[in-house]
Amino acid sequence: MTTIYDVLRRPIITEKSNYQNDALHQYVFEVDRKATKAMIKDAVETLFDVEVMKVNVINVPAKQTRRLRNRRMAVRKIAYKKAIITLAPDDTIGLFEGVK
Repeated sequence: MTTIYDVLRRPIITEKSNYQNDALHQYVFEVDRKATKAMIKDAVETLFDVEVMKVNVINVPAKQTRRLRNRRMAVRKIAYKKAIITLAPDDTIGLFEGVK
């Protein structure tokens, strides 16, 4: 990873992450597997011009499924790394706010 643009891959938008946006000022991103908490914090602060209070990182394992005929395991979804970023109460990221 050479730049801050390689750290953040995409935002994760689900019902739970929408609740976290509104109530807890937390935003969820898929990040590079080699990214550290400090790298994630620097990338978010630089790209979105906000103050990051806390960064939590979760390694999400691959989801597997079983084949019916021979009962072999096959990978259905690959593993990825997820970061939950807590912002200061007065900061927001416009990407998650939707259409106004």
